[in-house]
Amino acid sequence: MANQSPFMTCVREAMRMRGYSIKTEKAYLYWIKAFILFHGKRHPDTMGREEVGQFLTYIANQRNVAINTQKLALNALVYLYHKHLHQDLGDLGFRYSCKQRQLPTVLNPSEISLILQQLRGRDRLIIELLYGSGLRVSECLRLRIQDIDLSQLALTIRDGKGRKDRQTILSQRCAEQLPDFFEQARALQSLDNARGIGPSLPYALERKYPTAFRQPGWMFVFPSATTCQHPYTHTLCRHHLHQSVIRKTLGIAVRKSGIVKRVTCHTFRHSFATHLLQAGRDIRTVQELLGHNDLKTTQIYTHVLGQHYAGTVSPLDCLG
Repeated sequence: MANQSPFMTCVREAMRMRGYSIKTEKAYLYWIKAFILFHGKRHPDTMGREEVGQFLTYIANQRNVAINTQKLALNALVYLYHKHLHQDLGDLGFRYSCKQRQLPTVLNPSEISLILQQLRGRDRLIIELLYGSGLRVSECLRLRIQDIDLSQLALTIRDGKGRKDRQTILSQRCAEQLPDFFEQARALQSLDNARGIGPSLPYALERKYPTAFRQPGWMFVFPSATTCQHPYTHTLCRHHLHQSVIRKTLGIAVRKSGIVKRVTCHTFRHSFATHLLQAGRDIRTVQELLGHNDLKTTQIYTHVLGQHYAGTVSPLDCLG
């Protein structure tokens, strides 16, 4: 942020005061900056509804960005004007470009086994957690030792999507492997503590509990191999493993397995939900495990079941 303008610095600081995540902060700043540059570096105070509409139309028609990207850009500009500049944009007259409903990609159990066979150690355990507990990759990598209850076979997801906490199930297979990773994480923490550093801590916890970084419970289960500066406090700390490490490893494993489907880390969360429904689990239970606010979000998985949720089969198979 060294070359950031005073205005953008002010916007960033205001977002941090409101408790926005680092990911949201970076995305909003990107689109606010793009908006300002699009209009020849005019100050947002001198612009309004018309200029916002022009920019949104431009990214939809000239840049052909996806509908979710359009929504993100709109949200960034609504934040800028409504919450930062306290200006009412009114009706922008903007309509999202059309988007077909896309069904999630789901792997069958044999395909998941093929991919897991290409993985070893830490990387395999992470993918097993994604599938076995229905986690997002960010949720898995943010797990701390204290978030895992081996006796109850439960995981607590802290500050998930929508800034919510939730609990989900833990596979017995994963539970048997985790103690070794706890020991490795604690050993690394001891080395870091000898240097006066420890795991990165959320919000103002570092000031409230100055010795928290020495407590084993706060250590990430999957720590990064290197230390870094905390984005808020700028103190030296050890963060969790970066998502790109797992995405790259998974891509290699998928190619080796010969699977032609487009497989991402999120595919295992989709597969978790679909396979639970196939096994006859209640859809509201699946909703709770996934952390969905709206049941309609969970219902998308009923459309990708092999013989569908109600047991419907093709009429062709009913012919004599």
